[in-house]
Amino acid sequence: MNLALSAGQRSHRAWAETIHAEWTKLRTLASTGWLLAGVVALTMAVSAAAVAAAAGAPGLDLAKLSLTGIQAGQAVVVILAVQAISNEYSTGMIRVTLTAMPRRLSVLAAKAALVGGLVLAAGAVAALASVLAGRLILPGHGFTPANGYQLLSLGDGPVLRAACGSVLYLALIALLSLGIATAVRESAAAIGVVLALLYVFPIVTSVITNQHWQWHLEQIGPMTAGLYIQATVGVHALPLAPWQGLGVLALWAAGSLILGGLVLRFRDA
Repeated sequence: MNLALSAGQRSHRAWAETIHAEWTKLRTLASTGWLLAGVVALTMAVSAAAVAAAAGAPGLDLAKLSLTGIQAGQAVVVILAVQAISNEYSTGMIRVTLTAMPRRLSVLAAKAALVGGLVLAAGAVAALASVLAGRLILPGHGFTPANGYQLLSLGDGPVLRAACGSVLYLALIALLSLGIATAVRESAAAIGVVLALLYVFPIVTSVITNQHWQWHLEQIGPMTAGLYIQATVGVHALPLAPWQGLGVLALWAAGSLILGGLVLRFRDA
């Protein structure tokens, strides 16, 4: 029992040291703060612009419209997550990291926890501000109760789900990017691969005329499926339910982390 407890204590201490080391590297990286601020600012700006440009139309999904900026903010999230590990490869610091902390999968897990947590925090601020912008701006464009539209409120279940789901969406994009960057190792290549994964499915879907294939491509695309979480109107007509769509993105993120973990574990730094 004493030996088992001692082993457990050592494991807990090693994990705490890994988290502390990764946090120190992440917070001292000059770009981290700026990129997190960029996620919030870009998401808010694009969302506010989208609602400001909206014109009254029947059946418009106001929650999804107000969260339009999430699609822009995700690009900054990709850069942030990629740099969390690619910078170490470009400077050779990764060798020092893996020498000091030989449990490679623990290093990746610590990076995932920290990057995911930071993106969750930034995403929460961005989503809240986007919904607030919609609530304040949309009534001036004819989206009023008199015209059949309710004011956006996080007290409304579907709106709350869309906002919280958007925050989770950004965190999953970060994990997807981190996993791919761990496998690819080079910043520009990793960012290119992630953006291709996000946008290739919508592009291919737009040029395919077969509705059956369009339906399935939308179901498996990480961005198209993941953004179903924002829908509050016409939900039953979607190829997947909102949480199912976010689950597809979660599978992509898990798969990329597994791939990255395998490369990190078995390939020389």
